[in-house]
Amino acid sequence: MLTRLCSADGVTGFEGNAAAVARELLAPYCDRTEIDRCGSVLGWKSCGKPDVKTVLLDAHLDQIGFMVTDVLEGGFLRFTQVGGIDPRMLLGAEVTILTETPRYGVIACMPPHLLKAGEENKAVPMHEMLIDTGLLDAKAVIPIGTPVVFAQPPYALAQGQLTGKCLDDRAGFIAIVDAMRRLEHAELSVNIVVCGSVHEETDSLGALTASYRVRPDYGIAVDVSHAKTPDSGSDEAFEFGGGVLVGMGPNLHRGLTNALLRTARAEEIPHQIEVMEGNTGTNAWDMQVVRSGIAMGLLSIPLKYMHTPIETIQLSDVEAVSKLIAAFLREFTGEVARV
Repeated sequence: MLTRLCSADGVTGFEGNAAAVARELLAPYCDRTEIDRCGSVLGWKSCGKPDVKTVLLDAHLDQIGFMVTDVLEGGFLRFTQVGGIDPRMLLGAEVTILTETPRYGVIACMPPHLLKAGEENKAVPMHEMLIDTGLLDAKAVIPIGTPVVFAQPPYALAQGQLTGKCLDDRAGFIAIVDAMRRLEHAELSVNIVVCGSVHEETDSLGALTASYRVRPDYGIAVDVSHAKTPDSGSDEAFEFGGGVLVGMGPNLHRGLTNALLRTARAEEIPHQIEVMEGNTGTNAWDMQVVRSGIAMGLLSIPLKYMHTPIETIQLSDVEAVSKLIAAFLREFTGEVARV
């Protein structure tokens, strides 16, 4: 499922292809699904009982990318970023230009032989970079404003790992789909709405509008966070393969957070606590203030190399998120303590 969803392009603001695949993957486990006017995927599962609470499960479908800002002679394109991108990694990258018929390109880089003394250690600003398409008629076939994505498909690595673009946050959405699969024949006491949201990388538009429409009592946002690597700060990264990260902080509902932690311990689901001082940097931050407020929890998947074309996850961490959501909702009555 991850390979299929990550192979569907969906730059922020242009998520149509990814949303269509996401809806198809979600549909077997919901009573009904739709793509709303903002482009988010929504799926409803009713417990069949009157006067019950609603839980909204959210993960975003959009991915970082680029947009064409100018088309030059010789098939070269100038571009800008959509979402947070480190320009240091771009030179030599392979990209797909999402014209009606997608086209291949490379982000051009100067050969080391032609660099002037001292230039080899300088970062090239993004506005000075060019995409080389090799198309002599580029102006006729590539409109300004065309979205561009990294070209690399996802690849399986050893020991149950997967690497590729947009695992932030397609992995989170697949964790929710798998949780819904686990709940397919469960007797529930709450209604569930799933949202594969758009625009998270820029303004959380999809999660905000879906929350306003659904009016949930509780929400669980699923996202990614930083996994430890040899060069990562130990205070800001978490064990890769250590299980689901349960967010804890002043802007997350303490009662819901504690209930999720109790479930993880009772079910012996591998988990870690991610302490957050304030803004979570996820849809959970924006969803909590919709209408009269939503009690929000946050679950995250440890991920290496965020916002690159080689994002890497451990599949067992995705499974831990899925198991925790399913185990919690299977027993959830719709009430948690306020603190």
